[in-house]
Amino acid sequence: MVIQIQPSTQTLYDQDYYLWLSTTINQLRTNQFLSVDLDNLIEELEDMGRSQKRTIESLLIKLLEHLLKLKCWDEERERNQGHWKGEIRTFRREIKKALKDSPSLKPYILEIFDQCYQDARTEASDAYGGKLRSQLAIDIFPLIPIRSLEKILDENWFSEYNHNHHAKVD
Repeated sequence: MVIQIQPSTQTLYDQDYYLWLSTTINQLRTNQFLSVDLDNLIEELEDMGRSQKRTIESLLIKLLEHLLKLKCWDEERERNQGHWKGEIRTFRREIKKALKDSPSLKPYILEIFDQCYQDARTEASDAYGGKLRSQLAIDIFPLIPIRSLEKILDENWFSEYNHNHHAKVD
């Protein structure tokens, strides 16, 4: 007679993540709370929260980057504005979905807005500088945000462009 020993939940997490996940869900559904691997469950839940924050941050940076390109990148605008506007709409939609699913992230997006704008300037500058081989590429992108977060997320607003990139234009 062979006795089969079930791996403990703790080692199951390391051996087979999906099986650990299925087991944990089953334990919770059947009220087997004492059997739940709480340490790893808590770690997974914390990771989920961090992941939502990273997603919002990444989407906001990409949204701002494309708005900056649309506003300031004269040489590529004619050829790329349709693509950039499409990307802007997609990023806005994804941000709105994320905020609808997790409204408590609204204060977070306000908290990270200024840093995301600076990161977007860098991303846009890298693309611009790579294309034109210019070390001063970042200077074409305004130092202060081109509009408020509310306006940036407004699905009907696109930054108008002009040759004086530091002026506010609606």
